[in-house]
Amino acid sequence: MAHVEPIRKRPDPPVAIHAHALDNLRYIRETMERAGSFTAVPGWGGVAMGATALAAAGLASHAPSREAWLAWWLIEGAVAVLAGIVAMARKARAAGLPLWNAPARKFVFSFVPPLIAGALLTVALWRLGAWSAVPAVWLMLYGAGVIAGGAFSAPVVPVMGACFLGAGATALFTPAAWGDFWLGLGFGALHIVFGAIIATKYGG
Repeated sequence: MAHVEPIRKRPDPPVAIHAHALDNLRYIRETMERAGSFTAVPGWGGVAMGATALAAAGLASHAPSREAWLAWWLIEGAVAVLAGIVAMARKARAAGLPLWNAPARKFVFSFVPPLIAGALLTVALWRLGAWSAVPAVWLMLYGAGVIAGGAFSAPVVPVMGACFLGAGATALFTPAAWGDFWLGLGFGALHIVFGAIIATKYGG
């Protein structure tokens, strides 16, 4: 038996309105993500970085030599970088955003150059025997990097950078024996305080 079909074919079913809405929301989110701020600055990661810095300050203050002192702080720097990257990745994943987005690139390209300058100055100061200036240089250049990168992040981040910069500037005019105190205050206490603020106000 022949199958009878209508002369005018039935139109395709209309696209559900929620599909349009999801597409629009996805476009809006991607646009804001490209033009927005870097929100994956780690709060609890900063607290962890501060805790390890306080431990490093205690250990380095009893180092038997300047080389051992430098080794403790270099180990602490590596641990802090690793903790920061892991915490940023987890925060970005929880927010459903890629870690390496446009705001993140702006943050990194502003934050990293002062750190490179700090590493090179550390080598130069150490070779000149001006090791007592190293803690102040570290704090000031880290603070400068945080301020620069913070222009693309939450408003509290540049404030944290300014506190680091102030601590480093003050450390320049105190005795060399106070170096571990200032490093513990900056990389330890400031990271803990501002990390807790970021975690509670900006989602972890």
